[in-house]
Amino acid sequence: MKGLMAEERFAFISDTDKAFIVAFDEEMMKLGYGFGGTIGSGYCWGRYMIIYSKAGAKNRKVIARVYIRDGGIVLRLFFSKIDAHRAYIESSPPYIKEVFAGEHGSCNHCKPACSFRKTYTVDDRLIEKCSGVVFEFWEPSVHKLPDYMNLLSEFYPARSRSVGAPRR
Repeated sequence: MKGLMAEERFAFISDTDKAFIVAFDEEMMKLGYGFGGTIGSGYCWGRYMIIYSKAGAKNRKVIARVYIRDGGIVLRLFFSKIDAHRAYIESSPPYIKEVFAGEHGSCNHCKPACSFRKTYTVDDRLIEKCSGVVFEFWEPSVHKLPDYMNLLSEFYPARSRSVGAPRR
């Protein structure tokens, strides 16, 4: 990742944001997730996008994206079954909890039959978020990285195999 960040096309990214991207990539690799070595177009989310999924898995479920924009980067994490992690979210640092409990991404019920809505409870308050713009962490930093990784580990715990069990 360090080599990619040194490419001329990424000259517009601040050193602070580059440091986060490199550190985040290293931590994701430790958890068994990767981006496949390709930083692609960001489409409507920014100039570029890094997409993380389980390394070597047939099911390429995306768990994280880093949107690289002219004004900085945004870390977007993908979560389901939020209520199962309610206690963790409620005791998280404000910059984590706010993403779940704040107004950004609130569902406006533009489609009453929307099946992509995230509905869950935080602090005894029912929350509905539009899954298209939810769980975005703006201005991510190396300082906050341990909390992001703990959050990912909460939702995506490492699965251990029995010793001698065959791989599938």
